[in-house]
Amino acid sequence: MNAVLPIVEARRTKAAEMFRLKGVPHRRIEEWKYSDLRTALDDEAVTGAGQVQWSIGSMPEGIETFDLAGLNNGAPDWVTRNLGTLGAGAMDAAALAFGSSGLALHVRERTATPARIAISGHGHGRLLVVFEAGASLTLVETHADAIGLRNLGTEILLGADARLEHIRLSEEAAELVSIGSIAVAVDSRAEYRGHFTNFGARLARIDANIVLKGEGAGAHLSGVDVLAGETHSDVTTHVDHAVGNTQSTQLFKKVAAGKGRSIYQGKVTVRPGANGSDSRQTAKGLLLGDRAEIDLKPELEILADDVKCAHGAAVGDLDQDSLFYLRARGVPEAEARNLLVHAFVVDALEGVTDEALRFEVWTRIEMALKRAGAA
Repeated sequence: MNAVLPIVEARRTKAAEMFRLKGVPHRRIEEWKYSDLRTALDDEAVTGAGQVQWSIGSMPEGIETFDLAGLNNGAPDWVTRNLGTLGAGAMDAAALAFGSSGLALHVRERTATPARIAISGHGHGRLLVVFEAGASLTLVETHADAIGLRNLGTEILLGADARLEHIRLSEEAAELVSIGSIAVAVDSRAEYRGHFTNFGARLARIDANIVLKGEGAGAHLSGVDVLAGETHSDVTTHVDHAVGNTQSTQLFKKVAAGKGRSIYQGKVTVRPGANGSDSRQTAKGLLLGDRAEIDLKPELEILADDVKCAHGAAVGDLDQDSLFYLRARGVPEAEARNLLVHAFVVDALEGVTDEALRFEVWTRIEMALKRAGAA
């Protein structure tokens, strides 16, 4: 096993060179214009950030785990073959180059119970999840409050007919700069379902880059932001229909109160010859205060002819006609507003297929809505 470790070390060296060349992203880079990371970090803060802390909760049978902190002592072939092969961008490169903390999962069969991982503290970390053909997993990540920089790079490789439901819950963290880079490769007839619920941080950013590289592959993304105070949350996605007969959907709901700022940037690319691709993306924002801000930017890049692609975005406050309708029927104003906010958010949770997990996520959202004065 030791013989292949220089391959990983070479990838880390290349990633370090990439970060030093590009540096911390800033608003003059189009993809980062809403989230100027240089206002919160400099290069030295990134290189010296340390290592995140991991806690493994329940782990179903049929999954092999490997602690990436022990990489120098050898690693299974499925780790060395795949670690550091996906992902792009300066912060993802930093997570690979400067992170010695991390976890790798090898999913070999269909699993019935969710796997749980808790991430805390600050620093860099790496998560690698490799699926054999036909394997399936529900993975729940919880991200705790902290101070400083947390920079997590995630690589997910889904073999043919594999399935992952990936639920990411991030607690409010007013003193944390939280960066999550998620790169997913989806093979034939495989499916990735990602749900991202965020309650904001000093600056929070999720970069999700999904490549549908086999016919019949699918990606279905959803998420909810509930922000209060002066918190910030940016979800930026790119779904690449590399081949034809692939499908993707995106549904994100954003609620911002106080001085909260919520961002969604969603790009879909349909490559030449990827006929039969079907893509839909929807993003909606609800402003609950005069000083809150929501920025929505869906984008389509269609380079094939026989496709179905659509996108939509809208930002506003509570519908006054609906509020008047409820008030006219005797519903107190606070309760009426509560009902409308809940109705606005709820359909974004339909992407969480497990009923118990959907209730868990909804409970956290309700608590955040109360903090935001919306419930």
